[in-house]
Amino acid sequence: MPGTAILGAQWGDEGKGKITDMLASESDMVARFSGGDNAGHTVMVGEETFKLHLVPSGILYPNVMCVLGAGMVINPRSLLNELEDLSEKGIDVSARRLRLDGKAHLIFPYHIALDGASEFKLGSSAIGTTRRGIGPAYMDKAARRGIRAWDMLDITRFADRLRSEAQSRNIWLERVYDEKPLDVEAMVAEYSEYARRLAAYVDDVSVLLEQAYREGKKILYEGAQGVLLDIDHGTYPFVTSSFPTTGGILTGLGIGANRIDRVIGIVKAYQTRVGAGPMPTELKDAVGDVLVERGAEFGTTTGRRRRCGWLDLVALRYAVRLCGITELAITKLDVLTSLQPLKVCVAYRCGGRVLENFPSDTSILQACEPVYETVPGWTDDIRPMRSEAELPEPALAYLRMIEENCGAPVRIVSVGPKREQTIFRS
Repeated sequence: MPGTAILGAQWGDEGKGKITDMLASESDMVARFSGGDNAGHTVMVGEETFKLHLVPSGILYPNVMCVLGAGMVINPRSLLNELEDLSEKGIDVSARRLRLDGKAHLIFPYHIALDGASEFKLGSSAIGTTRRGIGPAYMDKAARRGIRAWDMLDITRFADRLRSEAQSRNIWLERVYDEKPLDVEAMVAEYSEYARRLAAYVDDVSVLLEQAYREGKKILYEGAQGVLLDIDHGTYPFVTSSFPTTGGILTGLGIGANRIDRVIGIVKAYQTRVGAGPMPTELKDAVGDVLVERGAEFGTTTGRRRRCGWLDLVALRYAVRLCGITELAITKLDVLTSLQPLKVCVAYRCGGRVLENFPSDTSILQACEPVYETVPGWTDDIRPMRSEAELPEPALAYLRMIEENCGAPVRIVSVGPKREQTIFRS
């Protein structure tokens, strides 16, 4: 397995952290390719819980090299805070183990201020961003005025560029959003110090990955968010600003398509979404509340309550096709225990038509109603189970239904938050 990719196959929050952690322990290098600190992975190692936002999960294993790709946007303050937290827990976060691609763009306080001001101005039409400055940073990247990690290697140039950009954004904050301007010189001083501290981490990640591949190293490509939040192929405009798809791996890390041998789609046994946007299977009843409570459905990064609903196989089929997913990992199957009966969305009904394919027009998706198949649930506590043979027949039937509808085998089944609460299927 020279190159294994892990992608969220829904709207993010699928429990990628646990699966990534398991595979990271068997890898030589773990590479994050998109997004910023708007993402979050929760990983349990023994009795200790780690909440990672930028640093790949592989950092928890001393012999694993971790890299942050060019497709990411990095808040230097957030990255340094995360490194300090990990270091306090005894994790080696030196440049020997972590590298930051020089082509990655940086997030500054004016990005965060503009993100919040824009959402506030949109009012009830707000997208529901994390207000971490992700969108404005990618806007600067596309407008070819962003500041990249390479710029941190020349402090004078870095300070001059930051000063100029911050002064420009203050005009927007004051005149467009009627907000107070930021203290430019304080920002330049603070972030120049961050640049000095992070300079040792800056490298060409594309070269490092190619070297690792040629040496036969095991590489894990770590995704953030989910396929349905892709800026091009997700439920636009209720999406993230990056590419959490297989294509995003290639551009976000600077590698060729033949460097990916295996694509694992992480799928929650039900459906969740954070923020605004259409979600056909959303439950606003007692069952939805049960899913929230049992699944601890609150965002790792924002703490926001997630919207919950029945599993949507129309959306999952779309993710499998779009990303060339070769196998599935089902998480939180234990949350469905004792719910009777279970429902699974197999199609949509919209305007008198039945749709089996995920609509690319969000306005159509907004008007869709789920077509459900009802299947038996189970009452056995599956959390102690460690083999496929132990699972009750209704749970196995549920997994087979997913496979048959999506055309990808379910290889990994998570029955609890701990690493050992995992079943591997042949």
